[in-house]
Amino acid sequence: MIDISDITGVILAGGRGSRMGGADKGLQNFNSVPLALHTQLRLSAQVGELLINANRNLAAYESFGVPVWPDAASLGDFAGPLAGFLTGLERAETAFVVTVPCDTPLFPLDLVARLVSALETEDAEIAMAAAREEDGQLRAQPVFCLMRSVMLESVVRFTHGGGRKIDAWTAQHKTTLVPFDLPGDDPKAFFNANTLAELHQLEKR
Repeated sequence: MIDISDITGVILAGGRGSRMGGADKGLQNFNSVPLALHTQLRLSAQVGELLINANRNLAAYESFGVPVWPDAASLGDFAGPLAGFLTGLERAETAFVVTVPCDTPLFPLDLVARLVSALETEDAEIAMAAAREEDGQLRAQPVFCLMRSVMLESVVRFTHGGGRKIDAWTAQHKTTLVPFDLPGDDPKAFFNANTLAELHQLEKR
């Protein structure tokens, strides 16, 4: 049985924020709280340890009181979320790592518990969330991943070989998709705010 003390939560805040006019997404306010801090508060009860992956404004992120680590220099600037996976796996001291982006403020409060349950049931290497979108299709949410820390070597190999797509990496491993479409699941749980307008729309909910 995986205990939450064996899991490090990695908040992915390392993007360029290009669709938000270059703003540092994790520092934009959601209900008067910076998005990354809101994510941290929502995730903290679900994991044993926390760290933030950010590539700028590091002092602002450090003020939230958890370790902050930028992408590995060897991957170049803003190498995408898989670089955050790599950073988390390199820095975590637990047997498991779960990744959550900073721009999806309504993600489920039972996210990690359900990913853990699926990982154990399927004896998988990776458990990835999936959500039903407006067209009715169930789609993978690749930035919401629980993985075994021994996956570090594989991510290093894949990224240093030029790979950047999460699903291309997870396809190489035993990955189980975990649907979050039960009655009572919030249909907007995995809605990510790419623009300030979308962020304000979510606040109004």
